[in-house]
Amino acid sequence: MITYGTANSDDDLRQILLLQKQNLPANISAGEARSQGFVTVEHDFGLLKKMNAPHPHIVARDGGEVIAYALVMLPSFEKEIPVLVPMFRQINGIGYKGGLLGESNYFVMGQVCVAKAYRGQGVFAGLYREMKKRMSPHFDYIITEVAKSNGRSLRAHEKVGFEKVHEYADGEQWELLLLALQPMRNGVR
Repeated sequence: MITYGTANSDDDLRQILLLQKQNLPANISAGEARSQGFVTVEHDFGLLKKMNAPHPHIVARDGGEVIAYALVMLPSFEKEIPVLVPMFRQINGIGYKGGLLGESNYFVMGQVCVAKAYRGQGVFAGLYREMKKRMSPHFDYIITEVAKSNGRSLRAHEKVGFEKVHEYADGEQWELLLLALQPMRNGVR
């Protein structure tokens, strides 16, 4: 039975890193990357552990095994991963709802991955349901970016309610996606 919760041990973090490694473009074929999706950033244990507080990463488990994850990244980690600096630069400069998106109460979903054997079974949506439940008391938005070449991930994010707020090029084409966590109040989030 699949259950959802948070990464609460070093073993959980090591299992996340193993799943991540299995889904990096260098470790899968180009065809698999196109059809199944891929992850872009390779984290190290120390950074993944720092990112896990104060809001832990979301995981799906089958028994004791982590079979999927969605990473929580606060804006304070903006400079910790060089490949993500352009994303934060974009977020900080985008106008949204009468202000700058970077000044809103948001966090970044830093990476999502579902083990191959569990794809197409609603686990992706389950991760985001759990993330919304745990993070909506603290934040207004989840922001993430997806490579335009990662069609499977773009479709999956759209299906759970993300909207495209910006597109930009930085080596490849990226779509910045946003999911509102707070209900509408008098027509305003």
